[in-house]
Formats: sequence, C-alpha cells, structure tokens
Amino acid sequence: MKFTVTTREGEARDVEARDGLSLMQNIRNSGIEELHAICGGSLSCATCHVYVERVPAGVALPEKSRDERDLLEASDFLEDNSRLSCQLTCRPELDGLRVTIAPED
Repeated sequence: MKFTVTTREGEARDVEARDGLSLMQNIRNSGIEELHAICGGSLSCATCHVYVERVPAGVALPEKSRDERDLLEASDFLEDNSRLSCQLTCRPELDGLRVTIAPED
C-alpha cells in the first residue's frame, strides 16, 4: 500500500508502506524524523500524533482505544480526526490514506 504524509512544513510525501507495520513505523522508516514516536509504539506518549485527512472509500479505521483517547485528550492540538499513528496498522485496503503530522506539544 502507499499513503501520503504531510509534514508540519506542508510538504506532502508519498510513503510505500510495509503491510503489517504501524503507520508510525512506516513514517519513521521513510525518513520522516519529525514524528518523534518517543515510546516506540508502546502507547505511552502522543508524539506520533497525526490527523487522518482521507481514508479510502468504504474503509473504516479501528475505533480508538481508551488509552489512545486519553493520550490524545492531553494534546493541545486535539482534533476530531486525531489518531496516534502507532495504533494504525498498514494494510492493503488503506492504500491512498492521507495523514498530516500534528504540531508538536
């Protein structure tokens, strides 16, 4: 699958993802370092916060867990489309997903 990440500077970059890895891992593996992901995906920080701008038609993202909601609610930049990229697993049906890296808290 391929998805697009918009950096904080507004640069849109296409990422060729490895299925089964988290969105966070794929973003970091592509060389986009502004997504800090300090906890490494263990759901104990919110430094991989993204805004989901576009989900392919007919595809639903998994519901946010209570822990994900709690971490996002602590962000000064919480939006309705906020997600932690460590909690989204790349899979073929997400081809065309678009996300924007949230401002740093």
